[in-house]
Amino acid sequence: MKLAIDLSPAQADRLNERAKSLGLQPEELARAAVADLLTTPEDEFRAAAEVVLQKNAELYRRLA
Repeated sequence: MKLAIDLSPAQADRLNERAKSLGLQPEELARAAVADLLTTPEDEFRAAAEVVLQKNAELYRRLA
């Protein structure tokens, strides 16, 4: 399957820089990131998200 996505210039720059530092093409890095996301168990994601939410709760409260 082919998939096209729009990235902001800043996101594209970061993707290119990260890919270059890893010796990959940007497309290869994006493909690996999607594959990793799809293979990460949902429970692990939820646990990680909960840690981030708790860690930043005060910031979120101030921004609300």
